[in-house]
Amino acid sequence: MPVPLNTPAAPATPSILNPLTALAAAVAAAAITTAVSSWAWSLAVAVGCAVLAVRAGVARRMAPAAAVILAPFWLSLLVMHGLFFPEGKTVLADWGAARVTAEGLGFALDMGTRTAAYVMVFLLFSFTVRVPDLVAVMSARRVPPQLGFVLASTLTLAPAISSRLARIRQAQESRGLVLGGGPLSRLAAARLQMLPLVLSLIQDAGERAQALDSRGFSGTRVRTSYREVRDTAVQRGFRAAVLLLAMALVGLRISGHWPSGAPG
Repeated sequence: MPVPLNTPAAPATPSILNPLTALAAAVAAAAITTAVSSWAWSLAVAVGCAVLAVRAGVARRMAPAAAVILAPFWLSLLVMHGLFFPEGKTVLADWGAARVTAEGLGFALDMGTRTAAYVMVFLLFSFTVRVPDLVAVMSARRVPPQLGFVLASTLTLAPAISSRLARIRQAQESRGLVLGGGPLSRLAAARLQMLPLVLSLIQDAGERAQALDSRGFSGTRVRTSYREVRDTAVQRGFRAAVLLLAMALVGLRISGHWPSGAPG
């Protein structure tokens, strides 16, 4: 199964975690966050991911990606539910059609922190996973190459765009373009960065399609991999445990038997 082109360089030191272990932990964290349905739990998950990102050395690259995704979503939540929440009864401020209600702010807080947890969990996974190892593991388990390529491309999209934007910014600054200043100048600079970014991504897509075709990506033969990805009984047990726990909690939430003293 081919690896997507122009992916960020993998860390020099080998990872002690199998990619499936990290993926199982990310999926379980998102599922448990959904089941618990508590803004405090969601906030704790998001903060925990931020701490892990700092320890893994990817916080500087991950923070802009998270901000680009979450900032407009939080703003829309604040406008839609903080100001126009029809079920709101405790009015904190009233401006005619727009009313700030405690219930609307609470709903916006819950949805905002929950979405932040989802975004942080999967961004952390995408910025830390060794994509060649993930592709090798999926090949060894006879996963269809098309599915493996789509997953690998999706995981490397945010890091690749972040890295590409940094290079475009450096190139523009080296030619004398001032990218600092106030919000208006930054917005104008962002507009100037979007055009080369989109054009380069389109060019990459064409080059990637040619590379896949030349490597026989659409062939039906069984593929092999020269990479040996470490896996242990402890990690296999951990994957089974966290996924079973996530399914159990989601089942409790769906069935309506969620403990009364538990969060959410």
